Amino acid sequence: MLSVLAQEMNMRKAAERLFVSQPALSQRLQNIEKEWGSKLFVRSPKGLSLTPAGELVITFINEVIDGEEKVRESIHALNSEVYGTLKIAVASIVGQNWLPQVLKKFVTRYPQAKISLITGWSSEILKSLYDDQAHIGIIRGTPDWKGVKMHLFKDSLYLVDREITSPEQIFQTDRPFIQFKSDSNYYQEIQDWWLRKFKTSPKRTIVVDQIETCKQMTFNGIGYAILPAITLDGQEENIFKIPLLDDHSEPIKRDTWLLGYESAFQLKQVQAFVEIIKEHIAEEGH
Repeated sequence: MLSVLAQEMNMRKAAERLFVSQPALSQRLQNIEKEWGSKLFVRSPKGLSLTPAGELVITFINEVIDGEEKVRESIHALNSEVYGTLKIAVASIVGQNWLPQVLKKFVTRYPQAKISLITGWSSEILKSLYDDQAHIGIIRGTPDWKGVKMHLFKDSLYLVDREITSPEQIFQTDRPFIQFKSDSNYYQEIQDWWLRKFKTSPKRTIVVDQIETCKQMTFNGIGYAILPAITLDGQEENIFKIPLLDDHSEPIKRDTWLLGYESAFQLKQVQAFVEIIKEHIAEEGH
């Protein structure tokens, strides 16, 4: 109101612009002048003129209006752009081998967004979701989750070695079976396949705590391992990869899921990330 009065310097024109009556506008102005403890406008037959106090107040008022406009623009940008922090908790194997390509696309498209990333075992990922430390989680295996579940992809399991070209040759080697620790049903799945296939335990085993260690030891010829396709990029030289088959001669595969609470999927940064994932999976042909 004060800004319009200062622009028009005329009570009648200001009242018309503000869609109020002149008496109402005059009364409101008197109340505001009481609040400031000073006359802001002087009336004359020619219209209004600002007092020195009025000039100070109008300068302040215009700064407030300009500031408000900037805030409104920022709010509009928040509603149309992706800001804020995307908090992801992801199984280490996915974080090391699949996620980096997805995150690269995300940060390129949404440079204003920030990323908080937690990696660990699947049980740790679920705990991060329960404790509200992450908006979404990506885990391996079959999740026991009541919230939103989105299946991302399957990848096959392979017997990987520098020498062995068929599973039966395991009986002829003295090199160890290299295994990595896991808290999901991955270990049980491998054990089940092994016992169905060989009816006996491996002769020698080495257990390591990281899948990447297991992979590097295998690639360096220390022993053989069972690795998921997600860890194998097809660039390996002199490495044999034998697919694991079930009782119906079908490839044994691992599932990867995206999980979260319904509320998280209302966030723009989460929606944007999910769209990037869908695009990436379509491009990769998973």
